[in-house]
Amino acid sequence: MNRIILMMIRNIWKVSGAYWKLCHYAKHTEGYTEEEKYRHIWYIFQTAIRSGNIDLKVYGQENIPKENGFMLYANHQGMFDILAVVATCDNPIGVVLKKELYGIPFLKQLVDCTFSFPMERENVKQSLTVIQNVIREVRKGRNYLIFPEGTRSRKGNQMLEFHAGSFKCAEKTRCPVVPIALIDAYKPFDQKGSRQVEVQIHYLPPVYYEEYQGLSTAQLAELVRSRIAETIGSCDGKTI
Repeated sequence: MNRIILMMIRNIWKVSGAYWKLCHYAKHTEGYTEEEKYRHIWYIFQTAIRSGNIDLKVYGQENIPKENGFMLYANHQGMFDILAVVATCDNPIGVVLKKELYGIPFLKQLVDCTFSFPMERENVKQSLTVIQNVIREVRKGRNYLIFPEGTRSRKGNQMLEFHAGSFKCAEKTRCPVVPIALIDAYKPFDQKGSRQVEVQIHYLPPVYYEEYQGLSTAQLAELVRSRIAETIGSCDGKTI
């Protein structure tokens, strides 16, 4: 059975109500706090994970800064990545995601509720506008998740190169950078069937501005990538 169908069946009495409430938040976003909207999304993701035969192992949550205004940079393996991060991060976060996903029900409402931004990867001007918007919001104290590979790896736990441009947000705001290592996050939605799978998410120690000042965005990208790769390699037993 498809895992998403399994999630729906096991929560059939909750789906319509939860989706209606999400749509209401998205339509009247100014009438609710970020915490209210984010907590509802967190609840939906937690419920989906529990009912989808997914054993999500979380490490290093203490590395998430207590003070808002930080950036999360994760390797990208598939659609489950966003669920894994949101379900394990108590601080409200926005996401930079590809524009094609904005037309999908639920993801559209997620974007509208969380100050997230859809990005057209082939449109340089629009991509720069998104980066500028994220910089503005981080300076206001909001938190953002970016996948610096730009697209999912499709190679299991092997990573692609990181795009240096995505680290402009950190460079301009001087905010803490939290690397996230996702292991086997491609399994829930990219593999057939709905048998139980284990996924690991590792929040690594933040890289503060004092450590990366003076580095180019390319050097910062490589620093973050190398720390994620080291974690995946030590936990997965594979060379990244």
